[in-house]
Amino acid sequence: MTVENGSPREIGVGLISVGWMGKLHTRAYQAMPSVYPELGLKCRLVIAADTAPDRVEYAKDVLGYERGTTDYREVLADPDVDVVSICAPNMLHREIGIAAAKAGKPFWIEKPVGRDAHETAEVAAAAREAGVATSIGYNYRHAPAVEHMRKLVADGTLGRITNIRSVFLNGYASEPKGALSWRFQKEYSGSGAMGDLLSHVADLVQYVVGPIDEVTALSTIIHPERPILPMGSGTHFAVIEDGEMGTVENEDYGAVLARFAPNSRGAGAVGTLECSRVVVGPQCGLAIEVYGTEGSATWNFERMNELKLAVGRGGAHAGYTTILGNPGMGDYAKFQPGPGNSMGYDDLKVIEAKKFLQSVIQGVPGACTIDDAQSAAEVVSAAVTSASTGSWVKVPAVPGATYGGDPAGAGVGR
Repeated sequence: MTVENGSPREIGVGLISVGWMGKLHTRAYQAMPSVYPELGLKCRLVIAADTAPDRVEYAKDVLGYERGTTDYREVLADPDVDVVSICAPNMLHREIGIAAAKAGKPFWIEKPVGRDAHETAEVAAAAREAGVATSIGYNYRHAPAVEHMRKLVADGTLGRITNIRSVFLNGYASEPKGALSWRFQKEYSGSGAMGDLLSHVADLVQYVVGPIDEVTALSTIIHPERPILPMGSGTHFAVIEDGEMGTVENEDYGAVLARFAPNSRGAGAVGTLECSRVVVGPQCGLAIEVYGTEGSATWNFERMNELKLAVGRGGAHAGYTTILGNPGMGDYAKFQPGPGNSMGYDDLKVIEAKKFLQSVIQGVPGACTIDDAQSAAEVVSAAVTSASTGSWVKVPAVPGATYGGDPAGAGVGR
């Protein structure tokens, strides 16, 4: 990190895996001077790694990285790299995350950090031991409407929170002839829809409301076989006609009953969490509904810039009011000048990059950390265990995780 003659502080960036998410991370870093000029930061794209040589060339020729490599270890060893983005497939997160920590590199890693809570905890332990700042790709929590909902819970506007409903219904695997990619195999992905989608739900509800204390769950596989796709030759979006069939090893759908831990707002709430990767209709249907004794609020990512809010139990104006995203919500004003000008998914990654870099440079809390990732992973692993045993399963507390529900923004310990 360098500063010259009062010019912006330069942050050297290393990227591991140059796919769609790697491109988003890159654009987020590049946006820092224009979106957050007050930080005084400029990101230098130092080196990118990918196992595919054509992607390495793309990283240099199109994205603007100075160097490229097919070995991620060269990224971690580069002295010009101050921060690392890890956007590789799930099965590599543990290995690369631990290596980044041991190299002393602050890292921004996509979710899930591990294929299960155990792997996530190993990465978390390495990061804590190394003392490096971390950020996790749970970007939905940064939507201005979600930040506002969290504030309404914390300041008591909704009263005592009684129940929550949150879902992530997605149709990316709704086509039965969709390819048997790594996402459907336990060796590479771990759990299925629960690890991929329920992890977002777990992070979102705990960020807004507070920690989940115990769960009971069920899961099912809707399409038990899919056409085989050679590793690295395509994605789960590929449709294969008359191909050799292979077995789907992890769940397409999961449903969870949850009890939340008590916090300063009173007795613990209860809720339902649901996920599916095979529904027909919703495309990115991540939603959260929070109900309290004085009101309720709902949000759906497919209408990201709207928050529905009801405060008060009766009167001529009972029911929901739709509040458009506006400069009074979260980081909205950094992107749009007034209500009705929509933000998008990519903007949430810019907010995520800002919070990560603030934690690296200034030690400012606010980023979704490895502790938060472990907390979400514990919920998912408890749900997976419950789905196989049919019993209630306690969710281990994670010291250092940040929860919603209290004025200070951190839930009371369990």
